Amino acid sequence: MTEAATEEGELVARILRHGIERPQDVALVCGPEALTWSQLREDVLGVAGAIIAATGPEVGRIALLGTASTGLAVSYLGIVAAGGCAVPLPVSAHPDALAGMLADCEPDLVFVQDGYQSLLKPDHPGRAVVLDAASRTGLPAAFLECGQPLAEAVVPAPETPFNIIYSSGTTGRAKGIVHSHSMRHRQAARSLFGIDGSSTMLLATPLYSNTTLMPMLAALFHGGRVMLMPKFEVEAYLDIAERERVTHTMLVPVQYRRILAAESFARRDLSSFKVKQCTGAPLPAADKREILARWPGRFVEVYGLTEGGCTCILDLAAFPQKAHTVGRPAAGNEIRVIDDEGKDVPRGGRGEIIGRSATMMSGYFRNEEANAAFQWRDRDGTLYHRTGDIGMFDEDGFLVLLDRKKDMIISGGFNIYASDLEEKLLAHPDIAEAAVIAIPSEKWGETPLGLVVARDGRAVEPDALLTWVNGQVGRTQRLAAVELRPELPRNNAGKILKQDLKKPYWEKSA
Repeated sequence: MTEAATEEGELVARILRHGIERPQDVALVCGPEALTWSQLREDVLGVAGAIIAATGPEVGRIALLGTASTGLAVSYLGIVAAGGCAVPLPVSAHPDALAGMLADCEPDLVFVQDGYQSLLKPDHPGRAVVLDAASRTGLPAAFLECGQPLAEAVVPAPETPFNIIYSSGTTGRAKGIVHSHSMRHRQAARSLFGIDGSSTMLLATPLYSNTTLMPMLAALFHGGRVMLMPKFEVEAYLDIAERERVTHTMLVPVQYRRILAAESFARRDLSSFKVKQCTGAPLPAADKREILARWPGRFVEVYGLTEGGCTCILDLAAFPQKAHTVGRPAAGNEIRVIDDEGKDVPRGGRGEIIGRSATMMSGYFRNEEANAAFQWRDRDGTLYHRTGDIGMFDEDGFLVLLDRKKDMIISGGFNIYASDLEEKLLAHPDIAEAAVIAIPSEKWGETPLGLVVARDGRAVEPDALLTWVNGQVGRTQRLAAVELRPELPRNNAGKILKQDLKKPYWEKSA
């Protein structure tokens, strides 16, 4: 194994070196709990030793069930330090979907944050270990005392699984996305976001989300302090950001909107911020401009997949006129737009976005059918990832997202892009959120329906809104109706769950 390859198995070992180099500096914080670098090193290696004693030297997959805590983060790192594969599971999943994920990954152990034991079915695979909030490591003393702390983290081959992240599982079987040590190391080692030993990264999404894990690992790799929120609350977030002089954050769009809408936002001193990242779902151009205008520091939108292979970066301050795009391909990413026949579409033409890079998942765990559907190869056999997104490159090489391929509506033989209509709805001053879905139509096969949430205190008349929107689009693009909703369902990354919205309409017509 070459020296460079060995390094790509050393992510956790590299993180733990900070415990020797700067032992008394604070490394990890969640609520009232804080760990110095020396404590983080000691705890992770202690957890790793206990895991090996419990499972044997060949550590397999170990699941984690919870939201965010220092104990959960230490357990995640401890699993990997023991040479195992961490499998953080979403507490937001339906119990049946969660049971399916556990049956799929077959963990040896399940570390459960106290309060979430009821999510486990009695016959779940793996021995459950309930985390102890009073324990600094999170694991019960009786479990830890069974093993001896490791001297150093295990350094496996670069392609060894680091973790498995499951998709939301809102429709069909949830897919386990396998990230290798090599992939995680390359992601964490990037210098793109200016993280160093003086940085403080504030994260407010759950630990089972890649939106949390990727920046957390990057910050720890570079020696930055990581602050986790057990639950996102706007004022609590702003309190921490102001008090702790936070420099970096990663948020999803709905969190940005709630923070900007906070009554106290204008009074806050957020001048310490250097970089704010956004990912998980498209952010409207108007919101991006507002963040740039009102919140100090760079604003960087990151378009990509948990599966990897297709990342675009928009540094809005550098390209303010490109707020409607998700930026250009990040260094080392080859991104193409192809038609239904697999041919490249010229700039300005619409097609499916595919991509490849040095940070690509190993594949979906035990799911060759899903791998075959997700992977695309060119004539030379070069592997690309399908995004399922429809987009186009503009004249300057910036990527414009147009729709999800599965969300495109074919009405009377015409292609209707839901995002085009959503953009019109969101341009109305009384509308806060909007989603356009396909519903059954005897005449057209399917037709677009607009679902909207009104801004606080605004009265919206659906028929008037329908007339307003349809007056701005072509005859074949018109909405069939508009419905007012109190809220739209979203997953933990802030994406609107369109399949949940569509389901009752299609079941009714079956």
